[in-house]
Amino acid sequence: MCHRMSPLLLRELQEGLKYMQVTGRAHVPRRDPSVVVPDAYPGSQVPLFVPSEDGSLSAAQLTWGFPSPAQGGRTVFNTRIETALRQATDGRGMWAEPIEHGRCIVPVRAFFEWWTQPGAPRTSADGDAPGRRGRRPQVAFRLAGHRIFLIACVRQGERFSVVTTEPNASVASVHNRMPLVLGPGESSVWLGGDWPSLADRSAIRLDREPCE
Repeated sequence: MCHRMSPLLLRELQEGLKYMQVTGRAHVPRRDPSVVVPDAYPGSQVPLFVPSEDGSLSAAQLTWGFPSPAQGGRTVFNTRIETALRQATDGRGMWAEPIEHGRCIVPVRAFFEWWTQPGAPRTSADGDAPGRRGRRPQVAFRLAGHRIFLIACVRQGERFSVVTTEPNASVASVHNRMPLVLGPGESSVWLGGDWPSLADRSAIRLDREPCE
């Protein structure tokens, strides 16, 4: 379950699109270290790349999370690719339309997972107070060798959800799900017709770091 990410600014996405139009290559200039961009959580406005009807990409800012009628309007912010694929095949369900016609991508610098699997280190609950059990930490994940990477999402209207899949070796010891991280050259696959082939993320190598 992805509940936190480090997104880019909308103007960074727009600058990246301009660079790609001129050079044919994706590139986002390095950010001024003095510029602090808050992490995004469900309910946040997040900049994404969305495909236009002519196949070109545009930058848009959407709200993270869908209200779920089946769950009393509770916000659902992750989409299991297995469920979405089944609903797309059946032609009905909450994710049938978004997965067929609303696939998009969010550029991030990191995503975060709670360490829910056995063997998690414990952080202090109240400093070093005796008798208090520490809480499980969060872990930051980044695509190895890349300062910015892409995560597969789906959208409908002004809202989006992060697509998740089975964890690979980098994530499995921390959490039982992971975002569908796209490797180099895979964004066109996700936005094209062969998107189900991306469910297996075993070849994606992620660096990880415990954090607050």
